[in-house]
Amino acid sequence: MRQRVAFLRTVLTGGSVLLLDEPFGALDALTRSEMHEWLLGLWERLSVTVVLVTHDVEEALLLSDRVLVLSPRPGRVVLSHEVRLPRPRHRVMTVSEAFVRDKALLLDAIHGVVS
Repeated sequence: MRQRVAFLRTVLTGGSVLLLDEPFGALDALTRSEMHEWLLGLWERLSVTVVLVTHDVEEALLLSDRVLVLSPRPGRVVLSHEVRLPRPRHRVMTVSEAFVRDKALLLDAIHGVVS
């Protein structure tokens, strides 16, 4: 509930960009999944730009239209990947061929395979 209040407080400022830095990191898996659904619904209703910082590749693919993979210091973009998975997106998509392919691409970029 505290996460939702923090999101709403940010949204109520009226900005057109919502910056979320590891917003689900401290949540258990069930609550995290519920918050993903809640955030997607909020995003659809408000039509704001959301910048999400996360270390969770599956979370990035489920919630994003574009994923940027950054290098270690100094941070630079190693990969910019457009997520073309259909919406609405749900956790069950994580077993789809397209999701698995995207996840492998991002993990390869994180581990330095993509240059």
